[in-house]
Amino acid sequence: MRVLLVEDDQKISRFLVKGLREENHLVDLVEDGVTAEEQAAVEDYDAILLDVMLPDQDGFEVCRRLRAAQVDTPILMITARDAVVDRVRGLDEGADDYLTKPFAFDELLARLRALTRRGRSRQLSSMLEYGPIQVDSHDHVARVDGRVVALSATEYRLLEYLVRRAEAVVTRDQLGEHVWGGSYDGGSNVADVYISYLRKKIDANRAQPLIHTVRGLGYTLRTRPPQLDLP
Repeated sequence: MRVLLVEDDQKISRFLVKGLREENHLVDLVEDGVTAEEQAAVEDYDAILLDVMLPDQDGFEVCRRLRAAQVDTPILMITARDAVVDRVRGLDEGADDYLTKPFAFDELLARLRALTRRGRSRQLSSMLEYGPIQVDSHDHVARVDGRVVALSATEYRLLEYLVRRAEAVVTRDQLGEHVWGGSYDGGSNVADVYISYLRKKIDANRAQPLIHTVRGLGYTLRTRPPQLDLP
């Protein structure tokens, strides 16, 4: 998943960025509330990790302003302020969850998984499923027709995103944002190359492919070919 981390403590941010990236998540780091609002308004994130104590405005205000701006990205607030009144305020301002420092990194990961699956029927557990595909977002294991498919970290992120958006058409730019993050060059063909890699592994020995190209738009994952699928 793609995560926006809002944290001005460099020791904590380095720890979180390193840990999240090791779990194959894409992380954008900002250190103040104004930049956080700007990023969340223009980028498509799966979750926001929002510290309360920020240099320009507190996380409660950032959260309130994001919700007022109709940004509905799941928000997990992280803070050393563990009083009930603070937790209540965070939730009332629009946060989806509240985690107090110090915390176990495994708990942070579990809460992120919970945030991203709420309200999405395809994500009621760590096992994402579509047709013959199963993606375990906890252990980062993919299966097709019950067989484990060996994927690189990039191929895994690509498949996970396609499963989360199954039957919707995703553009190359959307793939770039969620699979490669800020390192993606919109003018390159890297998305097409990795789609080709993934097809060879996912659609191998299948009479009907699962990954389809939609002319002029991008790609879609579905059990039946879309009307605009290329021959």
